[in-house]
Amino acid sequence: MCGIVGYIGSRDAYPILIKGLKRLEYRGYDSAGVALINNDDLNVYKTKGKVADLESFCEAKNISGHVGIAHTRWATHGEPSSVNAHPHYSESKNLAIIHNGIIENYAEIKNNLIAKGVKFRSDTDTEVLVQLIEYVQVKKNLDTLTAVQVALHQVIGAYAIALLDKREPNQIIAARKQSPLVVGIGENEFFLGSDASPIIEFTDKVVYLEDGSIAVMRLGEELKVVNILNRELNPLVHTIDMNLGQIEKCGYPHFMLKEIFEQPECLKNCMRGRINADADQVTLSAVIDYKERLLAAKRIIIVACGTSWHAGLIGKQLIETFCRIPVDVEYASEFRYRNPVVTKDDLVIAMSQSGETADTLAAIELAKRSGALIYGICNAVGSSIPRATDTGSYIHVGPEIGVASTKAFTGQVIVLAMLSLALAKEKGTIDDQTYNAVVKELSLIPDKMKEVLEQNDKIADLSRIFTYAHNVIYLGRGYSYPVALEGALKLKEISYIHAEGYPAAEMKHGPIALVDSDMPVVVIATHNAMYEKVLSNIQEIKARKGRVIALVTKGDETISRIADEVIELPKTLECLEPLLATIPLQLLAYHIAVCKDKNVDQPRNLAKSVTVE
Repeated sequence: MCGIVGYIGSRDAYPILIKGLKRLEYRGYDSAGVALINNDDLNVYKTKGKVADLESFCEAKNISGHVGIAHTRWATHGEPSSVNAHPHYSESKNLAIIHNGIIENYAEIKNNLIAKGVKFRSDTDTEVLVQLIEYVQVKKNLDTLTAVQVALHQVIGAYAIALLDKREPNQIIAARKQSPLVVGIGENEFFLGSDASPIIEFTDKVVYLEDGSIAVMRLGEELKVVNILNRELNPLVHTIDMNLGQIEKCGYPHFMLKEIFEQPECLKNCMRGRINADADQVTLSAVIDYKERLLAAKRIIIVACGTSWHAGLIGKQLIETFCRIPVDVEYASEFRYRNPVVTKDDLVIAMSQSGETADTLAAIELAKRSGALIYGICNAVGSSIPRATDTGSYIHVGPEIGVASTKAFTGQVIVLAMLSLALAKEKGTIDDQTYNAVVKELSLIPDKMKEVLEQNDKIADLSRIFTYAHNVIYLGRGYSYPVALEGALKLKEISYIHAEGYPAAEMKHGPIALVDSDMPVVVIATHNAMYEKVLSNIQEIKARKGRVIALVTKGDETISRIADEVIELPKTLECLEPLLATIPLQLLAYHIAVCKDKNVDQPRNLAKSVTVE
């Protein structure tokens, strides 16, 4: 979603802000802008397009100043344009604001302000907020901080904001509610970001602002954090464990390809300290600390969105198989708007790469009110979901910059596998032989992933054949069905080719009508319990002249003779096949998108962290 950067200190602000915006480009955006205070001037420059377009626009402008804020916008209210881009001035141009999130009651506030004579320049909900702040500031003769607090009392919705007032030139005010905001603390300087990526080059000391908190950054003073009622808070300073190399391409043409190739090492990091050196035991601190409540759970509900929802479908099969507990997997966006039956005997697992997904956060709050135990599975340390949950596990795969999720998916599946094993062991629902076999095989998965990645060049060549396709069907059964869904999603996200994932047996209940010589069909056909069934499905496709790309177990001879194209996977346990099968589907989507000259890391209309509904 939108990106926020801010700086106040002794350095020139503009280069820091631009560099920060570039670090946030992965989030997806359609316009960019910057506001700078220089002496008595508050200059706002913004344009539709990319950060590079903003730089070109600013070439002949006055970009001096040691205090500034900057923004990349993903359009919600109002089309992408330079007028609707952030920052937004107040009517007098004394104030400038940037904003992530949505002000839900903006129309009501706007109409009230228009009735009082306030004039608006844009179609955005963000301008409504800065106009409201100025209105109450002037009407009640308030300082900037108090005006912000009074205005936010009237606001319904989600926001992360940063505000400049040219009459208080040595100050930035920032506030958050249900949208992330991070303050970096340097030597007599402060940095601001919607996540840590624009900050880590300058400081590893950060404060993650809590919901309802307002940060006041003033030159020469300590960071001040208050709530909306002006009660002073004691911010906790964290040392972040992230380095610059993690958010740079390191020689890869795209972040997505880098992150696909990082998966073997990332999954080792995910398992480090959780699977012992002998690979015969899984230990999760959350299972130890909440053992009684976890064992008492009569049902598990997994809430997630997008790729995380697909990982949840795999988790359902793992948990039900090993723990013998019923598991429901819910779209968080649907779960929050119906009246679900949730009790104190339920365990709710909330999954999100960013830890900021608005629908998932709302689902957590709903489940909390029913007394359920909430277990978070996230990647971003210090994000909102880990702070909102009772316990949980980080996936520790490092920053994921590409908008289309890759390593977060496999990291989530690994954590779900470890959780199911740890719970099953405690419950006594898994025999020692099965437990030891799965734990051992988990430890071998990273090296087997490397084997799959060695086929990158072959998959790149294969992808050129399928750039013509307008529709693709992905088929899988059992543990592979969610992989089919995920493979189809990856292709849709970055190549803009329509694709659908189905259980292979369901193909004949409708989708087979689409099959012809122009319809590629990707089938996950590894040698497992349903191999013969999937073989029959492939024969049905071939009988209708469909073109089959099959993922098979290494050494397979039967399907290899029937399919048009074959990608081999190392043999593994059926329950862990998704970890290997997803790799070639990620690569296939990537290379098809590259062949079609698409923007792989920043696909159109998509955002990395969806912090609005």
